[in-house]
Amino acid sequence: MQRPDWAPDTIDIERPSVARMYDYYLGGSHNFAVDRAAARAMVEAVPEAPLMAQANRAFLRRAVQFLAESGVRQFLDIGSGIPTVGNVHEIAQRVDPACTVVYVDVDPIAVAHSREILAGNDRATVVQEDLRRPAEILHHPEVTRLLDFSRPVAVMVVAVLHFIPYADRPEEMLRTLREALAPGSYLVLSQASDEGRGETGERAEAERVYRRTDNQLWFRSRAELTALFDGFALVDPGVVWVPQWRPESPEQAEDAAQAGFLGGVGRLGG
Repeated sequence: MQRPDWAPDTIDIERPSVARMYDYYLGGSHNFAVDRAAARAMVEAVPEAPLMAQANRAFLRRAVQFLAESGVRQFLDIGSGIPTVGNVHEIAQRVDPACTVVYVDVDPIAVAHSREILAGNDRATVVQEDLRRPAEILHHPEVTRLLDFSRPVAVMVVAVLHFIPYADRPEEMLRTLREALAPGSYLVLSQASDEGRGETGERAEAERVYRRTDNQLWFRSRAELTALFDGFALVDPGVVWVPQWRPESPEQAEDAAQAGFLGGVGRLGG
């Protein structure tokens, strides 16, 4: 396979990447044939997969809009992925150009394209790091340069947790992040769930597809995702299917379970 000019030499273009598969679901162009093949296999197993990705992305946009309008001016987006229309900084800085945003992703393609998009924006940056190393994220020079943790910060962990095994203790990762936050900070979570979808075989087939990547799928229930908001007070309507989280119209929340993602927003009191 010929390596495109925009692909760093350090990446493996023969193995699917979950970030590039997600980019494909959203209609992006920063993906390789191997990513498209894996994504198409996923769509064959779960035909709603692109709509699920789009519903999750719409949830992120509504959550950022809500947070910015609530007075939050600092955002830490962990597992930000490959930039598409409606990035966190675009939404937040539309409310207030003074908003600062740090994107974090482990995928070098996502980081490279984020740098390209953010060139000239001195209030937004990107770092290559992993959610499983929260202390390294918090102490990264680019993070501490733009974010003041003595003031409220919104931490976004959107469409990432289903790649974190139970054995990796995601609750401890989130606890480390929470302990660094000032009162009035927020946590935004979303994750894939098959709760209430029945035994259709979709889950097993989706897990099989993602075993081709470096990230397996780990579905969680509403109760399990709710537990990860430990220390935060959930903002209404709580943990729900993402189309049900403050939809812009009642029609957007119809058949919400088909979105396959649960999400919520929590506020740190004090």
